[in-house]
Amino acid sequence: MLTFAHPILLLLLLLVPAVWLLYRLARHARSRKLKKFGNPEVLAPLMPQVSKYKPAIRITLVLVAIGLLVVALARPWGGITEQTSNREGIEVVAAIDASNSMLASATNDENGPTRLASAKIMLERMLDAMSNDRMGLVAYAGEAYTLIPVSSDYASAKSFLSTIDPEQITSQGTNIAAAINNAIESFTNDKNIGKAIVLITDAEELENEEEVLAAVKAARGAGIQVDVVGFGTPEGSVINTKGGLFTSDSGEVVTTHLNEELARNIAKAGGGVYVNGSAPDALSVLQKQLKEVKRASLSTSNLVTHQELFMYFAALALLCMLIDAFMVNRKNSVLAKFTFFKKEATK
Repeated sequence: MLTFAHPILLLLLLLVPAVWLLYRLARHARSRKLKKFGNPEVLAPLMPQVSKYKPAIRITLVLVAIGLLVVALARPWGGITEQTSNREGIEVVAAIDASNSMLASATNDENGPTRLASAKIMLERMLDAMSNDRMGLVAYAGEAYTLIPVSSDYASAKSFLSTIDPEQITSQGTNIAAAINNAIESFTNDKNIGKAIVLITDAEELENEEEVLAAVKAARGAGIQVDVVGFGTPEGSVINTKGGLFTSDSGEVVTTHLNEELARNIAKAGGGVYVNGSAPDALSVLQKQLKEVKRASLSTSNLVTHQELFMYFAALALLCMLIDAFMVNRKNSVLAKFTFFKKEATK
């Protein structure tokens, strides 16, 4: 059954009778002008090269071309085709440190971008590079919060990522153990799909290192890879907040340092890789490591589409226009030698 994507455009078929009417009016006006010079039958031998049939053939070609183009514009559909596609990927949960120390500079330049801003940019680039994988977000400081469980909704993940603000979190600290446990719960129960946690932190002011390593081992025991991305520098940097430099209870300006040794220990225990987020190849190294995670079928989708037929109508319309373009109203020199319609002599 022939259906159309834009059936309203079929109203343009009214152009066909409109053009035919204009053609008839033009032919009638031509006939009237010829009659001013004399009887058309007498004048006919004076115009031996004028064909009686080609004008009718040409207008027919034009009308057919217009009709075919209108049908092509309406996008005719034929039968329905069904396509099945399998999506293979992994599940990733990014656990991002939202403690006050993440407001410090990511480099030795105290006026440089903050650790949190650099981490957000890296995660956004990571999301942009994803196609089939699922990703979830966990934010943590003194406590951990699941912002979004693993999902293919990258737009929502970016939206939640942009809302992370340490100055809005009252429970401060660096509770990595809670972040890892929360991330584990954010995954699906499908054991066939490879899973990885990307821990983003400066690994400073850790509340309980033994508890963290226990959480990492639990994740590893569940088949989850733990990778660590460190932001900051071992030399340290001050923390710039909206209210000025961050100070301790005694009024001293706080300097925060990246604890790379602890970050490496976490990655090693989690069977993953540690990268410094400020390194030029940080994202590529992380993505290469994630490719080692077992990929499996995440979902099977059936896509039902209509068979497009507009190109056939457009091709026929083009053929009609090409024939008309090379056709002239003069008689064909070869066919003119033959008489196809001969009048009988009257007695």
